Amino acid sequence: MQIVDGEIIVYRLFDFAYEADLVRAEEIWRLHTGATSARKTLRATSPKAISYDVPPLVLPLEPVRLALADGEVTATATARLYDFGVLTIAFSVTAGGCNWEGFTARLNAVDDAIGPGSPHAVWSRLNAELHEVLGPALTRPARSILQEDYLVGVVRAFDIPITAAALLERCDLVPLLSGEQRTLSDGARADLLRKRFSYYTDDLAVLTWDRAFIYEPRGDSDVLDVIEVANAQLLEMRYYDELLDDELPSMYDLVEKTHRIGGLLSSRRFASLARRLYTLVAEVTELTEKVDNALQVTEDVYLARIYTAALDLFRVSTVSAAVDRKLAIIRDTYAALYEEASSGRAAAMEFIIVILILAEVLLALLRH
Repeated sequence: MQIVDGEIIVYRLFDFAYEADLVRAEEIWRLHTGATSARKTLRATSPKAISYDVPPLVLPLEPVRLALADGEVTATATARLYDFGVLTIAFSVTAGGCNWEGFTARLNAVDDAIGPGSPHAVWSRLNAELHEVLGPALTRPARSILQEDYLVGVVRAFDIPITAAALLERCDLVPLLSGEQRTLSDGARADLLRKRFSYYTDDLAVLTWDRAFIYEPRGDSDVLDVIEVANAQLLEMRYYDELLDDELPSMYDLVEKTHRIGGLLSSRRFASLARRLYTLVAEVTELTEKVDNALQVTEDVYLARIYTAALDLFRVSTVSAAVDRKLAIIRDTYAALYEEASSGRAAAMEFIIVILILAEVLLALLRH
């Protein structure tokens, strides 16, 4: 059974900025390169069923030559910029005219060359170049080392018509999904194939933590787009989780330092610290809500199932819950600081009133 039309896609997602002005970025890209850009849309799904909250900006890049184990290939390259500051760079390598074993070997060769965890210089080079070009459209550009990777094998046509059930019987997906050469146990094989989905009899999507296989004879890319959004959400939630991890110890140190200083001016210091924490909570809450709402799913049950499965596989809800817990700690600290500042101001007012009463009494005594 030969693959007539297939490709291997490698994604790498970067924490690119705090926010991105996509309209400004689109204008900058057109002026800088003369190339047209576009907003990403889901091709096969009604906007009423599922849609982007803010469609990401798609930027065409120059093709890249890649050295694989079986020779050099040319990979098409694209970038996508999300308004919440995530940049995706994707390379696509064609993989037609081979059998299933050849397709699996080509995917693993691409993985070795530029796949997840690969230090290939092309990733950092393109990231730096896009930072330089799009800088004016970015709020607080980031040079974070935080990244996410994903590898997808896509087949659009075999040399014979085949159903999803027959494909699972005739092709061993496990070496492709695992990257392992040795035979896996029955339990490991079952776990790899657990997240598989079909809408028609002749399409198939199988998801794992860092790889996926998609058989889509109609050429739709919506499943790919949904998986990418889930990865983008994971990356941003990881960023805020690490940000709050760094913030909590410094917050405790500042609170302790303010307590030690004491005095009549401590209430002002408590109020200033409370305002800082409130600003942090407001910023993180605003951006996490934007990330949570990146994809609006209403009526499309099939894509909703794949999206939910991807979020579950990537443990997005676990990281999001950790962010919420840390935000709750900061909110409670803010409330306590605000209350302490209010108590300090009240104590200062009582002290001033007592001083004024004493002054009034002393003045009265002096007059008599």
